Amino acid sequence: MILAIDTGNTHTILGCVDESCNVVQTLQMSTDVVKTAYEYAMDMKGIMELAGINPRGFEGAIISSVVPMVTPVLIKAVKLVTDQTPLVVGAGVKTGLNIRLDDPGSIAGDLVATAVAAKEFYPLPCIIIDMGTATTVTVVDESGSYIGGAIMPGAGISLAALTKEASLLPDIEFSAPKKIIGTNTIDAMKGGIIYGCAGALDGIIERYREELGGSVGSIVATGGMGRIIAPFCRNEVIIDNRLLIKGLGVIWNKNNESAPAKTGRKSRSKK
Repeated sequence: MILAIDTGNTHTILGCVDESCNVVQTLQMSTDVVKTAYEYAMDMKGIMELAGINPRGFEGAIISSVVPMVTPVLIKAVKLVTDQTPLVVGAGVKTGLNIRLDDPGSIAGDLVATAVAAKEFYPLPCIIIDMGTATTVTVVDESGSYIGGAIMPGAGISLAALTKEASLLPDIEFSAPKKIIGTNTIDAMKGGIIYGCAGALDGIIERYREELGGSVGSIVATGGMGRIIAPFCRNEVIIDNRLLIKGLGVIWNKNNESAPAKTGRKSRSKK
């Protein structure tokens, strides 16, 4: 079992991944740029013990982080808690992914991990939607190469900006309205966020489909908002909240030759 850590701008996910890259359990904690390594270590140890996980039972650890200030702190914290020095997704790490960007070194670790998982577990070409603080829509083509994508504000950022700048609009929860054409302020706002985000994703997907020659093997959504927004897309979208963690498991295996490479690769039939 390895410890796979996905550190985003808002939350950090701790994932327990077995030798076949199955995610056995995930735990969530807040990402905080002012916490020390010992504070993160205390949080990690406490959360694991509450969940019945032995912090010293891991054979290895791997980190994907989009918060550079937190990364060295997490490395130390993981070492304190697990006695393992974590692998950090970045330059020099084996991924098996051909990154076809203008500057391949500029790609964030979370995008690498989700692309690796998409290549390993889903039919290609695969469009990956990751909905967190920001929403990314990226593509792994038929040959298994990461060819790029788009970044737009996440649903949470969009809603926060709306309520901040429009004083008469209240804070609302993320849920579908009672009907598509809202007849009150709350439902109108919910419809704007839910259907607006879903429509934006559909628009990007259709343009990607055209550029990919009209055929897409799979469309996969992950991230905190993925399960809320994706069901309202008109395209068929698979929801996989553990996509990134599974990708970290695959990457860890590729960088540890003694680890068995047993994964659940699926057939790549096209839709």
